[in-house]
Amino acid sequence: MNTAWKQDPRLKTMNQEKLNYLTKLAETVEQTPKDKLMPLFMSIAAGSSQFQFTDAETELLVSILTAKMSPAEKKRVEMLRTLSKKFGGRKK
Repeated sequence: MNTAWKQDPRLKTMNQEKLNYLTKLAETVEQTPKDKLMPLFMSIAAGSSQFQFTDAETELLVSILTAKMSPAEKKRVEMLRTLSKKFGGRKK
């Protein structure tokens, strides 16, 4: 498993429970076949999380989730994020 993301300096300020969640998420993504990543991402995005992530934490989360995706899949994820922000009332 690629654990390079754990060296990201943004993680230093994140609480341990969130780090544990991200570690489990990264393990799940690593074990998920490439053609199943988009449905996984959709299910995670649609699910109710017990955590509220900052924009920086969300960026890191997305980078972990999309690491194995093709450019076309990454573009779809970005489109979903844009729509989510628009419909969720969040500003960029």
